[in-house]
Amino acid sequence: MLVTSGMDEDDDRPERPPTFEDGQDIRDRAFAFACRVVKFCQQLSDGGGVGRLMVPQLLSCTLSFATMLEEARGAESDADFISKCCISLKECRESWTRLRVCTRCQIGPQADARALVQEGNELIAIVTTIIKNKRRNVATKRAAEKAAKSMKAATSQTVNSDRRARAAKPPARAYEFQIPNS
Repeated sequence: MLVTSGMDEDDDRPERPPTFEDGQDIRDRAFAFACRVVKFCQQLSDGGGVGRLMVPQLLSCTLSFATMLEEARGAESDADFISKCCISLKECRESWTRLRVCTRCQIGPQADARALVQEGNELIAIVTTIIKNKRRNVATKRAAEKAAKSMKAATSQTVNSDRRARAAKPPARAYEFQIPNS
């Protein structure tokens, strides 16, 4: 069964099977969110006033959010992945806050602003969970590596003590010395 990836109706990407492989779902959602914010910013810009002044910052943080998630995909290490996701989370929170200001101050189309605030909130929750899970997995991996290293060291010490114990025994004689009965 093929489904759309949850983008707007004017999305011209081909349909693809639903998947969470390699985090593609969150990157697709972040991209769709950024596209929706761009359209919202166009409406803010056309409206003039304070909304026009908010556009550059809102665009910047929203596009950074989507971009950093894409960069996280190519991370060189677990630490790099976590760092990029944390930066992405900060940018998403900034976007969410700016969109909330638009909603509260009734700047721009309110239905769009509310929908974007809701989507931003969901994206924040998802990215936060991704970061927590990755940190937990890294800690588990490190603990397992440490345990394996300790086990290897203990095994190595046991082997070395056995060797020393064998070396400390007197050499076996080829004959047995006997004392005659007197």
